[in-house]
Amino acid sequence: MRWTCRSVLMAAVLALGVAGAPMAHAAPLPVTYNFLAGIPAELANPGGSLPGSNDYTCKPSAEHPNPVVLVHGTAGSQQTNWISMVPTLKNEGYCVYALTYGELSSVWPASRIGGLGPKEVSAWQLKLFVDNVLATTGAEKVDVVGHSQGTQIPTYWAKYYGGAPEIDKYVSLAPYWQGSDDDSNYSDVSAAFVEGLGLPPAAVPDATCTGCADAPADADFEAAINAGGGPYVEGITYTNIVTRDDQVVTPYTRGILAGPAGIEVTNIVVQETCPVDRSDHLSIVANQRSAAMVLNALDPEHPRAVPCLAVPPYTGA
Repeated sequence: MRWTCRSVLMAAVLALGVAGAPMAHAAPLPVTYNFLAGIPAELANPGGSLPGSNDYTCKPSAEHPNPVVLVHGTAGSQQTNWISMVPTLKNEGYCVYALTYGELSSVWPASRIGGLGPKEVSAWQLKLFVDNVLATTGAEKVDVVGHSQGTQIPTYWAKYYGGAPEIDKYVSLAPYWQGSDDDSNYSDVSAAFVEGLGLPPAAVPDATCTGCADAPADADFEAAINAGGGPYVEGITYTNIVTRDDQVVTPYTRGILAGPAGIEVTNIVVQETCPVDRSDHLSIVANQRSAAMVLNALDPEHPRAVPCLAVPPYTGA
């Protein structure tokens, strides 16, 4: 039997279930290393934020002066995409913020199917979101952690909407700087989120993002972020974290891109230090190894050991 992203995601949603609103948490927050647990979290707290994120009373510390902004991938949202990363970062003392951009509708649950609108508009949404984060926290810069499409959107903001001076570190999980040969797999992932949140496919005809890889707007967008010698912007420190088992960015090497002189870029292939790490396009954002890599990228002066653990595809658990 062939298990797709969609079928595994739906099976996990049914298995995990929803047991009402989440209980108030005490520090440290529990960390769930399971990408698929993001949908039950959204269903339990419709339209909300994960515990530990979007706390506008949070004041950055001297140890972590930059708030961390999480930018989800295609069909994701501020809850469904970051079930593991939010508590990981919060427990380390970061102020953590996550938005939903490019949503299908302002009405829940379609409001939590993000990353499907015009990318230039999504980049503007990110700009407005970060403007608010900086104004509220008093910070001068943010660190960005993006996944999939969420590794591209901040580049447009940085290059065209004045974001470059506001970004310190830019960590990309499963980026596709150089495009992908198999963008059709986004249809599978998108449909799984749509069904998992209880939306019939007919209610959101664009949810599968049919033809999005060939759409003129997408082509113009990708040309724009690569204009001027590539997607990297001077003054920002970049880390790309990729997996050989990525089923969306194919080949996975399209997420690896050296930086020009004067721009620091670190490229990490997770299997090079641990061959039993079989994380894919989804689980790369929801496992202990990636979490440690992200923390090291954000705080290289205090490196931690990255454990070698067996990481399965889809879940990361």
